Amino acid sequence: MASNESRRVSDLETLKAFGHPLRMKLYRALYISRKATASQLAEQVDEAVSLVSYHLRRLADHGLIEEAETQGADGRERWWQPASKGLSFHDEDFSDAPEKVATHAAVGRLSFEQRNELYLRYLDSAQSWSPEWRKASSASDYLARLTAGELAALSREVHELIDRYEELGRARDEAGDTEGRENVAVHLYTFPFRI
Repeated sequence: MASNESRRVSDLETLKAFGHPLRMKLYRALYISRKATASQLAEQVDEAVSLVSYHLRRLADHGLIEEAETQGADGRERWWQPASKGLSFHDEDFSDAPEKVATHAAVGRLSFEQRNELYLRYLDSAQSWSPEWRKASSASDYLARLTAGELAALSREVHELIDRYEELGRARDEAGDTEGRENVAVHLYTFPFRI
């Protein structure tokens, strides 16, 4: 059974396992669907089922995903689900050795690139969405002058707000309230910078 808590990834081998481009895409697709087979995920990422199955097993080897109860009549299909509510990666867990620092930075860059690609696809297809969805979408850039403690508090409050909406949407979706419901990405980066 999947945990209702987010998993903090703090070991290098798990970080490396997650840091593969296809594995990141598969994890994201599985996180959205909550349960899926390798065949279903292969369709979503446009890859061979055998390749997807291999990468799903590597994610499972590190406890990032797990087998789920079989859905439907075909008991031969293997179903997968995320092993936790989500994943988090913290700088302090990977700052004590050069290889850890480099791997953490590489995984962060890859994650950013995939999120950026997702947003660019939205921009390219924005006119295919209804005016209601285009109006509901937003892109903002806030520049504030804060202390590290204030930034940490802001990040925590924003995450709590997003968690509330995510749980509300998922509960309503599971209750059958699917009318007008779409997958929504919320990308948030908070970081210090100097001019």
